[in-house]
Amino acid sequence: MMDLRQMEVVVAVAEAGTFTAAARRLHVVQSAVSGTVKSLERELGTPLFDRTTHRVALTPAGEAFVTAARTALRAAEMVQEAVSEVRGQLRGRVTVGTMQGVWAGLHHALAALRSEHPGVAVQLRQAAVADIRQALRDGSVDLAVVALDRQQQRGLTTRLLSQEEMVLLAAPSRIVSGAMAGGGVELDDIARLPLVDFSPGWAIRYAVDRSFRAAGLDRATTFEVNDIVAAAELVRNDLGVCIMPLSIADRFPDLSQYHVRRHAPRWKIMVVRPPGDPSPAVAALLRHLA
Repeated sequence: MMDLRQMEVVVAVAEAGTFTAAARRLHVVQSAVSGTVKSLERELGTPLFDRTTHRVALTPAGEAFVTAARTALRAAEMVQEAVSEVRGQLRGRVTVGTMQGVWAGLHHALAALRSEHPGVAVQLRQAAVADIRQALRDGSVDLAVVALDRQQQRGLTTRLLSQEEMVLLAAPSRIVSGAMAGGGVELDDIARLPLVDFSPGWAIRYAVDRSFRAAGLDRATTFEVNDIVAAAELVRNDLGVCIMPLSIADRFPDLSQYHVRRHAPRWKIMVVRPPGDPSPAVAALLRHLA
């Protein structure tokens, strides 16, 4: 009869992509991982993985197994967490998802959790919004701090953390055409400037794309980056302008800020988790996410 350790091995192989990487994650030799998977496949009477020279992929049976195994493993962790909480020594593991450019003070909550419950281990996973949504649904992420629109929230439990408008950043030497008194600028003026955009999958890019669509405007991306500091450096050297949330733009006080007058990009930062009661460790982190 299969046990939790076998489930853990299969999930590790599925997530790591190879038997070797899974062995490193589990701190065992590769032959132990391969043997466990083969033994379980014989017991189940079906292969869980399609093997190639460089990588393994889940079969349909494997996909069903991993989904159920994650649920079983999380349930076992919740049992341990509940017992440790009663004893006043909360232990467990929390996997937190987040998106590029989205932080919302998460480090403060993580520091407070570690101070209150040093026995709780936290794993941080950064990914695109589609990957995080799937991870929340398949149980590989316990909660996420992300920017989602209403449609993307379906089937998930959400709580608003913050919301803000985005601003245009430009080099102080650049004269922004159409800039009004008070620093306001229209989207159609921005569309004519060389733009520094973030890669698709970034929450900032999604919000900016949505605003330009709402205004019925097209724009050409001059630079596409996946790093906020790189974007600021391009702006600082007057190679382009960039739209960023105000809280991020304020990190670069040497750059000029312009408010967008109409159809201003906005984002809402939320803590998102699967429906149902959270585990004690997840609940402890949620209390610190204000």
